[in-house]
Amino acid sequence: MESRGRFVFRKMAAQLKQEAAFLTGDRLMAAEARTEEAEASLCLTWYEIMDTIRDIRLLYGVRG
Repeated sequence: MESRGRFVFRKMAAQLKQEAAFLTGDRLMAAEARTEEAEASLCLTWYEIMDTIRDIRLLYGVRG
């Protein structure tokens, strides 16, 4: 899996792409940008879940 910073960058790039699509009126590009942003957000959520799992394991001393 890619690094967290890469997904943050991809999310920002998708947001810029969506703004550009809005300015040009390109609905296809806007749809692609929304999809890319959703994918990046999903991957960032996965990282947040894994961080929470790690914190809980450390807090309760569970191996994993």
